[in-house]
Amino acid sequence: MTHPEWNRIPMVDLKEELRLIRTPLLEIMTEVLDSGDYILGEKGNQFEKLAAQYVGASYGIGAASGTDALALSLKSLDIGPGDEVITTPFTFFATAEAIAQVGARPVFADIEENTYNIDPTHVEKAITRKTKAIIVVHLYGRSANMREIMRIAEDNDLFVIEDACQAIGAEYDGKRVGAIGDIGCFSFFPSKNLGAFGDAGLVTTNQEGIYEKIMHLRNHGSLEKYHHAAIGMNSRLDEIQAAFLLVKLYYLDIFLHKRKEAANRYTENLHPLLKTPPIAQNRKHTFHQYCIELDKRNELASALDHHGIDSAIYYPVPLHLQPAFDYLGLKKGDFPIAERTAERILGIPIHPMLSFQKQDYIIKTINDFLEDNG
Repeated sequence: MTHPEWNRIPMVDLKEELRLIRTPLLEIMTEVLDSGDYILGEKGNQFEKLAAQYVGASYGIGAASGTDALALSLKSLDIGPGDEVITTPFTFFATAEAIAQVGARPVFADIEENTYNIDPTHVEKAITRKTKAIIVVHLYGRSANMREIMRIAEDNDLFVIEDACQAIGAEYDGKRVGAIGDIGCFSFFPSKNLGAFGDAGLVTTNQEGIYEKIMHLRNHGSLEKYHHAAIGMNSRLDEIQAAFLLVKLYYLDIFLHKRKEAANRYTENLHPLLKTPPIAQNRKHTFHQYCIELDKRNELASALDHHGIDSAIYYPVPLHLQPAFDYLGLKKGDFPIAERTAERILGIPIHPMLSFQKQDYIIKTINDFLEDNG
């Protein structure tokens, strides 16, 4: 049974979003096509500078994806075999995958129950003599507890990499994520709050040495053509993606404001039995996802589907229980908060184009379900 005015309500609506900015997108795409310069060109340089400026970092380096941004960051810090990197078990696979890709060992620390971000107290307990860095994820667009993470890193001489792939524009104590730790990593996968036309990523840093190293690592370890100082990667931001992102960056704060309006509307009107995202005074949440938590998660997802409303589980299996990480020797029960959250979490539609009418329909469907099944 769907609403008579629309077939389905999707998690995101890229077609509607891009329809609003179609004219400037087509204009800048034409500029790229006419330039004959498609890799490491003017648009890429321009986007790197403007994106770094937006984040509040001194340097920005484009990459082919957020995953590559993470791998490049680890490589730039000479992290590899024999090293350990602490991160969260409750995030997208790429965070820990990048650690494994450079030959280091992912070490997980459980999450905070309310924010779903890594718990600094568990980070501190996970440190060994092999620990070289912490990758802190700002999950769903909410910043982690950076004051404590940075204190722990300073006390133990560790690097901090911010996985801000879901959180461009998010803030902690008035400072944007990606400019707080040693390195920030961003993903511009199309469905992200700042999404490209395909895959794209960005590394940010305030340290010139890291910037210079990543600049050649992303291009086969080369700054001068056919001269290679290191084993690098082929991870360059192409001009089509950069041009697309330049236009969308201009509209980013407008779209983030619309997401916040939608999130506030959910929080104010959803059934009190639901656990909704907490808001902290010193953090600006960008709501890449709006996730609710309840025991009857799967039943609610089925009810939403029956009413033509999409939902998604972010994330159904914590990383320590993924078959790819069997070699770590971890088991169910090792990270109980992450495991419990994975059984209860549910993302519901949130995007800049979500109308009040559709949102009211989503709210009513959820509240009716809880009245009947609460």
